[in-house]
Amino acid sequence: MGLKPATQERFRNPGENPVPCVAVIFCYRRAKRPCYKAGMKILMASTEMAPLARTGGLGDVIEALSLELQRRGHEVSVVLPLYRSIRENTALKIKSTGVEVTVNVGSKRLDAEIFECAAPDGVQVFLVRRDEYFDRTGIYGSDGRSYDDNAERFVYFSRAVVELARHMDPAPDVLHAHDWQSALVPAFVKERGLPFGTVLTIHNLAYQGSFWGVDFGLTNLPGHYFSENGVEFHGRLNFLKGGIVFADTVTTVSERYSRDIQTPEAGCGLDGVLRANAGKLVGILNGADYSIWNPATDKSIPAQYSPTGLEGKACCRKALLEELGLAPDPRGPVFSMISRLAQQKGIDLLIPLLDRLLSDDVRLIMLGEGEETFERELMVAARKYPGKFVFQKGFDDALAHRIDAGADVMFIPSHFEPCGMTAMYTLKYGTLPVARITGGLHQIIQDYDPTQIKSSRITIRPKAQATALSSTTKRPKRSGTRLDARRKSSPTAKHGKPSWHAQ
Repeated sequence: MGLKPATQERFRNPGENPVPCVAVIFCYRRAKRPCYKAGMKILMASTEMAPLARTGGLGDVIEALSLELQRRGHEVSVVLPLYRSIRENTALKIKSTGVEVTVNVGSKRLDAEIFECAAPDGVQVFLVRRDEYFDRTGIYGSDGRSYDDNAERFVYFSRAVVELARHMDPAPDVLHAHDWQSALVPAFVKERGLPFGTVLTIHNLAYQGSFWGVDFGLTNLPGHYFSENGVEFHGRLNFLKGGIVFADTVTTVSERYSRDIQTPEAGCGLDGVLRANAGKLVGILNGADYSIWNPATDKSIPAQYSPTGLEGKACCRKALLEELGLAPDPRGPVFSMISRLAQQKGIDLLIPLLDRLLSDDVRLIMLGEGEETFERELMVAARKYPGKFVFQKGFDDALAHRIDAGADVMFIPSHFEPCGMTAMYTLKYGTLPVARITGGLHQIIQDYDPTQIKSSRITIRPKAQATALSSTTKRPKRSGTRLDARRKSSPTAKHGKPSWHAQ
């Protein structure tokens, strides 16, 4: 897809066309009804896309899904803010399209210069430049705090997405918004009566983009949109609620999660809104890109391996311990956790167990960042147990691959987990998840049965607390002789490989 008046060349679709992503394409059909064409033009609006900008699983999903849809013959482009980190990435060949759009944010009339580049996989990426909003150290905030003007930043971005779509030639059939940051796109399309189908995907309902009601003025929507049938929720501006109400189709990242969020327990206050819109809500399990996450071909790890030849995994284990300064050859497992440090992820369940866990001859590796309280407690524990426990603050994609390859067990004790991309990667690398039974994890992996080899995880019941996690961590130790046998079955999940090819 190109822009008017500047003519843009479309990137070639790489690879062959495997089995269609039936579920995703079905949602696009519903959004574009009654007209549907085999080769759709899709513009995805997101604030993350790996490897350009990433803080979590959202970036991985946008990278994998956009490429897979392009392989199936659809014309796919992604639009992101032009962050400082993207602009400073010399590996990206960023160029101006020569197009500027005008965006109204409250009383401000602002220009947005549109740039473009190709993602490493060849997907076309448009970049919205407004330095006062996006030339910052972080995407959503810094030093553990969200930016105070996030409402204004993402109203601006959502408006810019709609203006970009109006300038594209040929015009997109579908605008696909992801999470709260672009959830107002369907509302802006509806208000202006534009001929685009709209899809909203909820990756995590807990993050809704809820701001003071006075921020509604930034949207320039008519006053009646600030109501129970619009973007208002308990007197506040709620981006995600607006997207749910005004999108043609709403999807979320697993079938189980689509049901969970319609209950008071998991609905984060929006369960009533979701039940009212249940007719357009669809759960689709995310898929992993196994051209990137594959221990048989992964160049980020010291030795490649497969389910039929696990010798390389032992080499990865040894190299990982050496790289991180941990004592070699533990008698017990190498435990790991790669996660945002937020209560949702169950960090509050794991921290009380550290003394008990590390009293044995095991190793623990944690990678992530988030709430300062959790970071501080993990740093203290790492100093208390040198040689046994290491905490790496931040996120390093290559190190995440090496941890998946070198660890024996991955902790996923989340209180709720919409999908569970970490479990997909972990299983592919033959590392066993210790997970709470929640959300998309139901569809990805199954519990360990000691009477059978055929299993791919060790689970904790949904209401379990730290004591249950403690007893569960002993199960890999007690059954250590079966680790290799279980690894051989684990890369294939409960319902087959959770990739977009299987959707």
